[in-house]
Amino acid sequence: MRITTHAERCVGSGQCVLTEPAVFSQDDDGVVTLLTDRPEGPAAEGARKAVFVCPTRSLSLMED
Repeated sequence: MRITTHAERCVGSGQCVLTEPAVFSQDDDGVVTLLTDRPEGPAAEGARKAVFVCPTRSLSLMED
């Protein structure tokens, strides 16, 4: 599984960080950044949930 971000869509709601802080962070402007683009184990499940809850669809998930 690979996660990608679409920073131009991000409004900094932080739902991804609240859902899976092992995968997502925010820069000084609140825009999503990735700590890893290939989460594994429990972080992978959290990343899937974060993609689902993102209000602006700023995250994408691709299965390998």
